[in-house]
Amino acid sequence: MNTDQDNRIRLVRDVEANMVPSGDKVTLAAGNLVQITQSLGGNYTIFINGNMAQISAENADALDIKIEKPDSDNINSKFSEQLVWDQLKTCYDPEIPVNIVELGLIYDLSIEDGEKGKKVDIKMTLTAPGCGMGPVIADEVDRKINALQNVENVHVELVWEPQWNQGMMSEAAQLELGMF
Repeated sequence: MNTDQDNRIRLVRDVEANMVPSGDKVTLAAGNLVQITQSLGGNYTIFINGNMAQISAENADALDIKIEKPDSDNINSKFSEQLVWDQLKTCYDPEIPVNIVELGLIYDLSIEDGEKGKKVDIKMTLTAPGCGMGPVIADEVDRKINALQNVENVHVELVWEPQWNQGMMSEAAQLELGMF
């Protein structure tokens, strides 16, 4: 890995990223120095030039990190509701080191049989309505659930009622974030 003395990494190629918290897409140029602040769910939150951005797992090679293949045990496992919940637990807000399930962001999960597989509907929210990362997180949820065997269709809807609050987090999430 191409690192600097203060644990910064030099990008080895141009890479698309999403600015945090706006969600705006940007291209970061090869040679820029970045510092990884969070690496969860396969994605990387980085600090660059006083800003935070998220680089997706598919682009980890730009950080000179070997791209890890998705967990084939989950992808190829027999479909179940628990499998969907397990996949959702691999999705993270790029600013918070707790998965979206433990944060209480998943309001509803319904599964129906379709002609060619399962149809999965998910209603989720964000910790703040103005967060520009909502579509980015929703896209990640869509991709990860669509990757499961026997899934025909995924629909992810961002909802704002009821408004999220810290009481919706699991005890484990509250402990992780030092809220007890």
